[in-house]
Amino acid sequence: MLAFLFPGQGAQSEGFLHRLGTHAAIQATLDEACNVLDVDVLTLDTRAALESTVAVQTGLLIAGVAMQRALAAEGLAPELSAGLSVGAYAAAVSCGAIAFADALRMVRKRAELMETAYPNGYGLSAIAGLTEHEVERLADAQAHELDGRVYVGNVNAPRQIVVAGSDAALDAFNARALAAGARKATRLAVSVPSHCELLAAAADALIDYARNVPFRAPSSGYIGNRGGRALYTADALRDDLATNMRHTVRWFDALSVMVEMGAKVFVEAPPGQVLTDILRDQYPEAAALAASTLPFERLAPTLRRRLESAV
Repeated sequence: MLAFLFPGQGAQSEGFLHRLGTHAAIQATLDEACNVLDVDVLTLDTRAALESTVAVQTGLLIAGVAMQRALAAEGLAPELSAGLSVGAYAAAVSCGAIAFADALRMVRKRAELMETAYPNGYGLSAIAGLTEHEVERLADAQAHELDGRVYVGNVNAPRQIVVAGSDAALDAFNARALAAGARKATRLAVSVPSHCELLAAAADALIDYARNVPFRAPSSGYIGNRGGRALYTADALRDDLATNMRHTVRWFDALSVMVEMGAKVFVEAPPGQVLTDILRDQYPEAAALAASTLPFERLAPTLRRRLESAV
């Protein structure tokens, strides 16, 4: 069984849209995105543009859908799709639950709401080597000592936790986590406090917006962000996408569900490699491949060989 993984904000790098390749489906996706957004989308991956949450999030959606469509054109459609944070939108397009054009508009709205709510001074840190319970305990202690509240934003693996908060609170927490035994505590290339109650008002506004966005039941498997479980109805996917900015992403649970459902081969859409690394670390028996590490003309044949050997 083939599963597609779509990375979230932080995976972006300068020029990532230019490196997608020349497959006809990729070029058609870029053209469609230009028409929908009324912008040359190849301007979204410059160093200056990547300072914008809007440019990053729409660019990641475009990259994910472009690669999914190109692989599908080569007979490699996924049976399961999941995306981390904004990557969930590409996963929803992948499984047929939302049209690409509608997803582009909704992601742009999402990013604008997030950026307007917190134009600067906030972000995320990745903590490696501590459990969610240990991170929560340290966060409670920091808040009690008035050094600023941080929130668990992502549980990417049992000992890989992402926290959200203000710059000052994150800097204080990174030092606290390292003193408590964390292997690493690193700021991420994200300028908003994703996946916590700081974005409650923005999420409410996106819920209102999403009421008018057409959704349909997925035609292949979709694994949600909030609960890390399979979702089967249009309303469930609408809720997952509209609210995920304010809720913890249970990524490790999502990976576990896909493995339990029978996924043997996983491919991570550009430009990420972190989701592949997590999968290899937590489920070494699964075959994991980051699309950004191979030119497209080698990607499709490599995936076919992995699927044949996984039978």
